[in-house]
Amino acid sequence: MTNDSLATEPDLNDSIYDLVVIGGGINGVGIARDAAGRGLRVLLVERGDFAGATSSASSKLIHGGLRYLEYYEFRLVREALAERERLLAIAPHIAWPMSFVMPHIAGLRPRWMIRTGLFLYDRLGGRISLAKSKAVTLTNTLLGKPLKTLFSQGFTYSDAWVDDARLVVLNALSAQQHGAEMLPRVSFEQAKRVGHLWHIEIKPTEIHPSPEKIPTHIRARMLVNASGPWVEKVRTRIALNDYSHDEEILESSVEIQKQTGLGQLRLVQGSHMVVARCYDGNHAYILQHTDRRVIFMLPYEHDYTLIGTTDLPLNDPNQLPSMTDAEVDYLCDAVNQYLEHSVKPSDVIWRYSGVRPLMDQGDTDNPSAVSRDYELKIEALNEAVPLLTVLGGKLTTYRKLAEHALDDLSDYCIDLSKGWTDQEVLPGGDIPDGWHGFEAWQTHFIAQYPDIDPEWLASITRRYGTWTPQVLSSLKSQSLTFGVSDLGLYFGGGLYECEVRYLRQKEWAWQAEDILWRRTKCGLHMTVDERISFEKWFKQHGV
Repeated sequence: MTNDSLATEPDLNDSIYDLVVIGGGINGVGIARDAAGRGLRVLLVERGDFAGATSSASSKLIHGGLRYLEYYEFRLVREALAERERLLAIAPHIAWPMSFVMPHIAGLRPRWMIRTGLFLYDRLGGRISLAKSKAVTLTNTLLGKPLKTLFSQGFTYSDAWVDDARLVVLNALSAQQHGAEMLPRVSFEQAKRVGHLWHIEIKPTEIHPSPEKIPTHIRARMLVNASGPWVEKVRTRIALNDYSHDEEILESSVEIQKQTGLGQLRLVQGSHMVVARCYDGNHAYILQHTDRRVIFMLPYEHDYTLIGTTDLPLNDPNQLPSMTDAEVDYLCDAVNQYLEHSVKPSDVIWRYSGVRPLMDQGDTDNPSAVSRDYELKIEALNEAVPLLTVLGGKLTTYRKLAEHALDDLSDYCIDLSKGWTDQEVLPGGDIPDGWHGFEAWQTHFIAQYPDIDPEWLASITRRYGTWTPQVLSSLKSQSLTFGVSDLGLYFGGGLYECEVRYLRQKEWAWQAEDILWRRTKCGLHMTVDERISFEKWFKQHGV
């Protein structure tokens, strides 16, 4: 399948799918991609935008989870560290290494504990390409410049940064390349087993641009519930009995819920805030708080610092997550223990929150201590018509989770091929041989467009990699030389019409917010008036 066919409307009919996936977050699109690449006929439905919830509200890190070692989660850390290496290889345009600085406070974790943890962190994941940890002096150095003078010693170690929302979209694009039919803005209504098939009802939302092309009934051999915080609610709409004689699906969610047998989820709100850049350099800080939690300070979008995260228990997955003033105060208090120049709540430029669906094993009241591991649960009928439910998980391990999911489902497939996603790069990540990394290729690419702002081109190539020419040519320019006039209208914040049209045509960006805050972060760089003007233009020009 060529790139030109991306994000086109699928030709849906009443034929049978091998697999239907519910949920367009990182786990859902990862499973769809893996399954399609193994030769299955796949359809994915997502009631909102891809990465519209938890998967775009992370700390933007690919990391093993250094603090998880305190809870003896060695398997999770080992897997995450190995996945960190793979993701850096398959997505070099949206993921890159980052150095972390941990100032030492003797009254919290002792030096021997930190040294032991970092020693394990350097080695648990097998062969690593990133710099190993070391003790450092902070006094009179760039690393110590933003900190109070009492922090004279510390440690550095390596992890990696990723554009989380683009990671989801690139997996969705790759899934489509391999034949999966991807349907954002389409809600899952209900499902029941009829003989050896799932009979599934779906419904396009009012935002979908072509609702007439979406069928209301589809059939599938296997069903995956990867709906994140809504996994239990979705589960109540799935009837496990055999309705071969056309009985109605049970209407009582309570009665259906009795069939689930799922482990209890704990919903935890994690919030982040963005302030003007607090320090120079491309390194990050990991700061120990007095409650033994850790807080990240991360360089963000060139001009800003991202600070997070919090852990706030929630009860209702339908409650729209929103950062509270108390959370802002908490993060300000945490970083101000370290910073020479304090951060105030009035300094916050942008804030966002997401809901993490964590597996609750009932052994702690501390949300920070709840495992970030995942569980895959299969419920089948007479060794057929399986429902696979995804519980928990984290951004870093999505690819391995998907691989495990397909391996588990292989018992219900004939001659399912082996996993492949650790080798094929994500769209835009295919840097030609000989360039010795993304940065070398990027420098050469930017030099080909001397009339366009190199800083803007650098940000575009970070989003689209080798697919950047498609973005630049989306206005069908016939010019022999390409310049700024060929980019179309300028909306502010680094956003041009050519990118907007590309995103609407190729990446399912059907609302202004999809572009401003997920496909790009241009909304952060725009004024309020610029955002309002863009939203009006977007509505007027349709999809």
